[in-house]
Parts: sequence; C-alpha cells; structure tokens
Amino acid sequence: MNLDMLHPADQLVMFMERIYSYGMTTTSGGNLSILDDNGDIWITPGSIDKGSLTRKDMVCIKPDGTMEGIHAPSSEWPFHKHIYETRPDIKAVLHAHPPALVAFSIVRKLPNTSMIPNIKFQCGEIGLAVYGLPGSKDLADKISAEFDKGFNTVVLENHGVVIGAKSMFDAFKSFETLDFSARIEIDAHNIGKIDSLSNEQIEWYKSRQHVVMDEFVSHNISSEEKEVRAEMIKFIKRSYDQGLFTSTQGTFSKKLSDGSFIITPSGKDRKYLDPEDLVKISGNFKEMGKYPSKSVELHREIYKQQPHVESIIIAHPPCMMAFAVSDAELDSRTIPESYILMRNIPKLEFGANYLKPVETAAVFKKNTPIALIKNDCAIVTGQSLLNAFDRLEVAEYSSRAIIATRDLGDVVAINEEEIDDIEEAFHLAR
Repeated sequence: MNLDMLHPADQLVMFMERIYSYGMTTTSGGNLSILDDNGDIWITPGSIDKGSLTRKDMVCIKPDGTMEGIHAPSSEWPFHKHIYETRPDIKAVLHAHPPALVAFSIVRKLPNTSMIPNIKFQCGEIGLAVYGLPGSKDLADKISAEFDKGFNTVVLENHGVVIGAKSMFDAFKSFETLDFSARIEIDAHNIGKIDSLSNEQIEWYKSRQHVVMDEFVSHNISSEEKEVRAEMIKFIKRSYDQGLFTSTQGTFSKKLSDGSFIITPSGKDRKYLDPEDLVKISGNFKEMGKYPSKSVELHREIYKQQPHVESIIIAHPPCMMAFAVSDAELDSRTIPESYILMRNIPKLEFGANYLKPVETAAVFKKNTPIALIKNDCAIVTGQSLLNAFDRLEVAEYSSRAIIATRDLGDVVAINEEEIDDIEEAFHLAR
C-alpha cells in the first residue's frame, strides 16, 4: 500500500483506527496530525469517539489559522503546530497514552532502548518533557524544546508520548516499537535482570545488509504456491493482530514440495501485505526485484538440515522477549499443552542467527522446535504453517502466564515422571 497516495484525512483515520484497536489509546485520548505540502495541518478532532472516526471528522487548520471541518480540532493542537514550526523536517505528529508508556511517564523515567537493536534504530534517543497543562502554550513550549534538541520521540511527564516523523507511518512505527519496548522492559523487570546491548553490538546489527542473491523470473506459479502464499498472508495478519508481530518485524516462511520456499519481504508493513509481496527462494536464487527477510539464510539452512520442518516463524512477541532480554529461563513444563508444543527452549547468543546460521539451524531437532536469541527474537519451527503459528501463540501465552505467577507464588513445574508420561502418551521425540 502506497500511503503517499492517501489523503491526509484518510491516513489519520487509518492510523487512529490501528492505535485504538490495539489498545494503545482510549475513546477520548490521543491525537494525530499531518502537515500537508501546502502548509495545511490536518488533525483529529477533540472530544469525538476515537473508535469510530471517519474522514469527515478530520479538521484542516490553514496556515493563516482558519479552520475547516465540522468539529473543533484536538485541544492539544498547539503543540502540534509548535513542533512543525520548530522542526521543518517533521511532517506528522502522533500523541497517545498507551498504558506501558504512561507507566514510564508517571515514574518520570525513559524506557531502555538498548534491549533489542530495532528499538534504537526506530526510536533513536528519547527526550523527556517536563509536565505541563494539556492544551496549554506552556506544554507546547516544553515539548517543542525537546524536539528542538533533535529528539523525535518525547515522553511527557505524567501524560504520555509524542512522536514526530517524516510520515505518519514512520511516526506509527516508532510509537508501536516504543510501546512494545516498554511492555518488554516492565515484564523483564518482573522475572529477572535485564541484559542490555552495547553500542558496538547495536551498530553491528544495524550494519547488516540484505543478503546478496542471484535472481530468477517466476514464469509459472503452481496451485500449491498460490495456496501457500494466501495461507501465509492469513497467518501474518493474524500474528500482527495478536500482537506477535510488529509493523516491520516478524518473518514467516513455508517450504514447498520442490524444496523451494516462500518468505516474507524485508521492511514492508505486515498489516497490509499481499500474496504478491512474498518472496520465493529457490536454492541460492530469489524472486526477481524483491528483498527477502534478512534472516533468509537461516531459514534456508534450517530447511536443509531439518527435513521434518515445513514452516518457520521468527517473531518478537513481548512476553517471550522478556525472557530473551533477561537472565530468566523460559520453562515449558508448566501445563501439558505447553510442554507438548514447546519442549526444550534453548537461549542462543546474540547474533548467532546471522553469524552462525549452520550451528543455529542444527539446534532445531524434533525435541527442540523453539529457540530464543538473546536480545533479538524467538525462532519457532513447525510441521505446517498452522503448527508453527500454534507453537508461537502457545509459547507467548505460556510466557505471559509465567510472568503473571510472580505476583502469586513460585512456579511448580511438572515433574520428570509426569513428563515421561506425557512423552509416551503423545509419542513425543526425545
């Protein structure tokens, strides 16, 4: 989807709908704006249900201050205007109150952006604006002062967060990523000690390039491939809606009967992917004109070494990631379903999936379908797309349950004799 072709009012509706539907703002909270090329500011209205906005609800503020629309603009439009005046490079502003980021704002601390590389890439350094009365010139001045220092993401004391970017999608990506980071950090604090990445590790990760591959032109697309592409899109969007993927992070792949496989592209919004966006990989060749996920080499190596694996997911679900960024171990011996689907869950060193794809692929035996990469991701394998997705979902829900036990008492794991009974009853590989 080319957002540049959408009218600013339609973009505001689209992204407010995403923010509201994923529980990152309330009916009356949050506001978005876009600065049009002719200097008009398009902004969401004040005191209108954020769960049912339409394009006719949007307000246009002209450069001379006159307003067009059936509603008054958000009461906080002054700080939007101040940001645009302070930073001419910014063309979109997003403000909301997701619970995890509000938690940081009310203890007046900034989230840790060094737990996972993508957080630092997407959000950069973060500013903290001193408390001001909502809708006041004082608040606008305090927020603008942080943007004037070069910050694009600013946490507001006892309030929420403001993001400025060159487009609304870029602002949303930063917002979604920072909220994701805040939730991981809160959960990780509850289960262990957080291990942050060094600047050198983050810079190494950032320097990774797309995998260089020769290309082929796909002249004939089999019915099998068409079906796989459609099924993958269904599960990719489901993963996004379940909060297991973010807009630009999360990779699915599925092996075809001829040994080739289909994989998600790099960098495209997971919510709006179409079957034709997916990339076919055949041997050392990729589909012409497309860029597969940067993890493509690991997917290829897993399929090569592990014939029982038919599908792979690399994801960053927040509860699992709390274990990936801390010293806590994720134990599957909580309920029978968790053990049956999760089994052994090793935690591999940061960078292993890129620096040591052969050794990493060797981990995924039948009794080890999941692995965590420290400060990076969860890798899940399965005998089908549904099986891999089921494993990912169960692993995230199991992680959430374990984190919740911290307020209740110590986890009592299923004992070895009971594990033996489960393995025998369900014919599990040892």
